Amino acid sequence: MSTPTFGLDTAGRSLRSDPAYQAFFALRTVFTVAPTLFGLDKFTNWLVEWPIYLAPWINDIVPGTAQQAMYAVGVVEVVAGIVVALIPRYGGLLVAAWLAGIIVNLLTIPGFYDIALRDFGLLVGAVSLARLAARYAPARRGRAT
Repeated sequence: MSTPTFGLDTAGRSLRSDPAYQAFFALRTVFTVAPTLFGLDKFTNWLVEWPIYLAPWINDIVPGTAQQAMYAVGVVEVVAGIVVALIPRYGGLLVAAWLAGIIVNLLTIPGFYDIALRDFGLLVGAVSLARLAARYAPARRGRAT
């Protein structure tokens, strides 16, 4: 099967009507916007007090305060969102790996199991994005993307 170019597949139909492409586009959009916004919020705590989501054992091993750890988390999340926007094939895997770490953190805090389960669903979505990107945003030949 040939690679789609300029919004058209080989039959000349618009990709916008392709359900798989619509899923790819939705996942790429969500996994670009959400990590970026939530990452930026780690600096303001406008949505929630993020340090409460850091497991005490992690807080004990990272230097500084829980809020300072959240600054580092915020940077990683913003970078992940940018990578999804630019290279969704790898960005989806980066977000999935990051979510796996968040899940481990949350499973060690009593009372946060529901959030860990939600994040597992997000992890599946991020892996799905990476798989769909293999078709709809393939690596360019001759370049490491």
